[in-house]
Amino acid sequence: MPLTLSKAQLLSRLQDIEWDDFEVKAAAAELPKNIWETVSAFANTAGGWILLGISEMGKRFEVTGVQKAEKLEQNFTTTLRNREKFNAIIEVDSYKYEIEGNRVLGFYVHLSEHKPIYFNSLRNTFIRSGSGDQRASESEINAMFRDQAFGTMSAQPVPNTTVKDLNAETYRRFRQYIKDYNPGIAYNKLSNDQFNEKLEIVKDGNLTYGGLLLLGKFQKILNHFSDFHLDFLEIPADSYAEAKTRYTYRLDEQENLWEYYFVMIQRLKIYTNSVYKMDSMGFARDESTALEALREALVNMLMHADYFSPMKSRIRVFDNRIEFENPGNFPRSVDELLRVDMTIPRNPVLARLFRCTKLCENAGYGFDKMLTWKKSTGFEVTFENRVDSCLATFWRVPMVQTTQKTTQKTTQKTTQKRSDVQIKILEYLAEHPMASRQELADNISNITVDGIKYNLKKLQEKEFIVRIGPDKGGHWQVLKRN
Repeated sequence: MPLTLSKAQLLSRLQDIEWDDFEVKAAAAELPKNIWETVSAFANTAGGWILLGISEMGKRFEVTGVQKAEKLEQNFTTTLRNREKFNAIIEVDSYKYEIEGNRVLGFYVHLSEHKPIYFNSLRNTFIRSGSGDQRASESEINAMFRDQAFGTMSAQPVPNTTVKDLNAETYRRFRQYIKDYNPGIAYNKLSNDQFNEKLEIVKDGNLTYGGLLLLGKFQKILNHFSDFHLDFLEIPADSYAEAKTRYTYRLDEQENLWEYYFVMIQRLKIYTNSVYKMDSMGFARDESTALEALREALVNMLMHADYFSPMKSRIRVFDNRIEFENPGNFPRSVDELLRVDMTIPRNPVLARLFRCTKLCENAGYGFDKMLTWKKSTGFEVTFENRVDSCLATFWRVPMVQTTQKTTQKTTQKTTQKRSDVQIKILEYLAEHPMASRQELADNISNITVDGIKYNLKKLQEKEFIVRIGPDKGGHWQVLKRN
């Protein structure tokens, strides 16, 4: 569906250089060389506008216009359909504007369904970060390749598994739960074998990935997901840096996703004003709107996670917010999903199984229910979509208060200089997020492993980097470089 940008909207955007989906380039007579980086970034991230014939002059824009607009447009759109230049055909909408007597070309580059999008070689894969383009890391590229199987993996048979690899007690309670809370559904009349086949818990004699994750035995899940766990952390501060204790509560390992759900929902109930008692199965007919919003976020997280990612799903409860962070991004932009709650589950088998329990109404992303948090508490819910993950944040204080506090911290941190070694570490981790301390020491001159350890700690304290996942199997995420 073509997107439009009126002349008035264009002029309005020129008042602000911080748009993350808006890039201007002079391009008087020919296409700029770095335009392909921006095309790749927009196609891989969330789509965006490229405007040719506008120069960026510090913090202001100047409309300079283009020459031979038709030729530039043809060269640009032809290149996007050239499989020798890009690895896939890129969808783009073209527009022309007359501003101050100058011709400006506008192109909207759509988010691609064939990510990663790159030009010439896989190394030239870019993503949009803030209002700039960055070369994608190896882990981000791998996440894009996994997205090519979006919606298919949960129904694939798991080699060397049988129905005996289901946890018998979990399975019994799952079926009983459906009978108790969705008694009219036809699946209740089926035998176990029929039930397993209809809901794709079992396929061709093997468990499916969805069936194994939700109802399987812990050890069997570990055979196919070597670091299977979900995190629930309670941090007694507004950030890790402020916390005197790293956490006051951390969830123990659970047998499977069904068991994780019940332990997590019981813990989340602490942070709502629900006056109704939750029964032993973790469900109450008359629960608070706030708890319903958090439950929707929890089920959303369990249904839509990328379980093949080295990153793990986690809930973090800070003093000022509750975060649900998930490996795997939303399949569409947050704006689009907020307009229409699309039924595009990453794991359709898991979505179907949760839907049978009436823990979710459909297989969509449940933004409407999550947004009821504001109605119940008066505080905001925000969503962030990244290349390889997504984040839903339920605020427990007014955001303006948090913003003011963050601004004060940022002002203080501007006096904190990074050493040359720390700059090199950030540059290396941006390209090699799974690098070990030894690898960093080997590739950065004149520093020992102990020196690397010290500087990594300092960069974490200054919130330049964050560790995603465990020491073994996890990776570093660079939050900023400046």
